[in-house]
Amino acid sequence: MVRRPSRAERRRRDLGTPADRATFATLHTASLAAPHLRSGLTPDGAARAVRHLRALLGTAAVALVDTAATLAWDGAGGHHAAGAVGLAEPVLRGGGTLVLGAARVGCTSLDCRIRTAVIVPVTSGDQVVGALAAYSPDIGAGLVRAAVEVARWVSAQVELAELEASRTRAVEAELRALRAQISPHFVYNSLAVIASFVRTDPGRARELLLEFADFTRYAFRRGGEFTTLADEMRNIERYLELEKARFGPRLRVRVLVAPEVLPVAIPFLCVQPLVENAVRHGLEGRPGVGLVSLGATDDGGQAHIWVEDDGAGSDPEVVRRALAGRAAGDSIGLGNVDARLRQVFGDACGLVVETAPGAGTRVSFRVPKYAPGVRAG
Repeated sequence: MVRRPSRAERRRRDLGTPADRATFATLHTASLAAPHLRSGLTPDGAARAVRHLRALLGTAAVALVDTAATLAWDGAGGHHAAGAVGLAEPVLRGGGTLVLGAARVGCTSLDCRIRTAVIVPVTSGDQVVGALAAYSPDIGAGLVRAAVEVARWVSAQVELAELEASRTRAVEAELRALRAQISPHFVYNSLAVIASFVRTDPGRARELLLEFADFTRYAFRRGGEFTTLADEMRNIERYLELEKARFGPRLRVRVLVAPEVLPVAIPFLCVQPLVENAVRHGLEGRPGVGLVSLGATDDGGQAHIWVEDDGAGSDPEVVRRALAGRAAGDSIGLGNVDARLRQVFGDACGLVVETAPGAGTRVSFRVPKYAPGVRAG
């Protein structure tokens, strides 16, 4: 009679050899720790990650310290936690791995399993920002090597967190630069238009003042670097209402946006500067009526967004300089918007500009309807 393998045996067989299963378990444990280190070496993140790090090492206890204090402890001998940062001081000061015996680590409690420790630096770039301490009744070469590798992995997570923070700071700086670039031009003209209505049409002046207040509240908001296309379009409507008051019947606007792409997340203030450019280039410095068209369509897994004017157009070389950030004052935020789109979604999602002297200008871009890590704030 042939015995059929049990479900547990089949599951183990599906995971491969014992070595395969050990590798899977290690990677799974590391994946559990990683999210808690994405904000850097913080007390909360360390407290959540340290138990997974101890599971990786299989030691009696593990501590994570920064340069000033013990951030987290997991395992036996919790009374040793407060002294972990003191033991790590040589590592924090000069780097290198430190192996300590019972003379430095042990205590008078006969039941305590904490007798030895290996302490390894946690770095970000060339700077020591903390240390990983693994405690055990005894230490062998295998534990030292394992602690070094786990500390390197923790260092990589901390460095990724710092890179992400740097990227966030860079995006915020770009947004501040964009706001500084577009605001004086628009604020001056809007206030002038509102002032012109104060005596002739106070009701209209109040309406425009509310539109202006809502526009600036959105443009100068603090928060995430992404918004929805719906929110961006609402703010563009406010902007165009103010510009229509300024230009009167000279400004015609055509809007066509598919409802299914309104929830798509896009970088904050990435469409409004394009509309402002279209108004400037479509109307300023020329007589007659100008048409500004904007829209967004559903293109499978992407949203296709475009802004177009029938103005004087531009020299393509001037546009190339603007996209490279070398044409200050010519096109409002064009290089800024292009750089942010490429940074978030890749080069395939950068701005596409179609223009020629006397032929108007069309600026378009595509963004994925769903992208990992991109959420409207």
